[in-house]
Amino acid sequence: MTAQHLYYLFQCFFIYAFLGWCTEVAFAAFKERRFVNRGFLNGPICPVYGFGVVAVIHFLTPLRSNLLLLYLGSAILVTAIEWLTGFILEKVFHNKWWDYSNMPLNLNGYVCLLFSLIWGAFCVFIVDVFHPLIDTLLSHIPFLVGIILVCILVIAGLADLYVTASGILKLNKRLEKMQAIADELHQISDKLGESIYKRTITAMEKQEEFKDTVSEKQEEFKSAISEKQEAISDTLADVSDEVKERIALLRRSYLENVKATSHMQKRIMKAFPKMQSRNYKESFEDLRNKLKEMSLKK
Repeated sequence: MTAQHLYYLFQCFFIYAFLGWCTEVAFAAFKERRFVNRGFLNGPICPVYGFGVVAVIHFLTPLRSNLLLLYLGSAILVTAIEWLTGFILEKVFHNKWWDYSNMPLNLNGYVCLLFSLIWGAFCVFIVDVFHPLIDTLLSHIPFLVGIILVCILVIAGLADLYVTASGILKLNKRLEKMQAIADELHQISDKLGESIYKRTITAMEKQEEFKDTVSEKQEEFKSAISEKQEAISDTLADVSDEVKERIALLRRSYLENVKATSHMQKRIMKAFPKMQSRNYKESFEDLRNKLKEMSLKK
């Protein structure tokens, strides 16, 4: 591969990554009636579109004369890229970004037959009809100007990738803290519940002791019933001020973590509505729900 051809592929990458972003934004606007930046990055590009179309142009343009082979090759190649992208993103960030599990004939939820077929048709249109127009456009860009533009876009893209990756890793750290807080609250709740359970069982055992002599020991029987009913309130009353303060502190800390979610992290969650955290699923869903509630209150 020559340097000239590599430069050409970079040009194509950014053009189709931008057009892919426009497609995603237009689809989201039509579906949700509002603007949503559907890209993984903050900038107006969707890299998976750029990589997919560039791979088709580079490897499959020789099949342009045979539309059937071009269609099949495009569907297979782009599906492989989408699957690999989803797999890598999940392994690196421990989040699943999109999920086709509810679609028939899907593979690990990363890809499905329907979208593979759509991708194939889309790529045939690009190679056979649209890309020749792009070639004409690129031929009018002076070489030096094109090199400068590509370099600027590469630097901006790498900076954007760094910022986005850092934000996602920080989000994972935030979820880890929220999960730890939730776990401690559950432990406190379990201890209180165990205490209530023990007191209730004790009261029930006393009730059984009086069961056979109800008429003779009516007052004791009523006392046992009363003790059972008051078990919960007695336990709550016994909760120390230290435990109450700890619970209040944990709840405040949990809410502070929710409020500290950055604009970029919120954007990512909006851009990928089916995004799932593999390690902190409950905390992630709770964070998403609380952010929605806070947004509605504004």
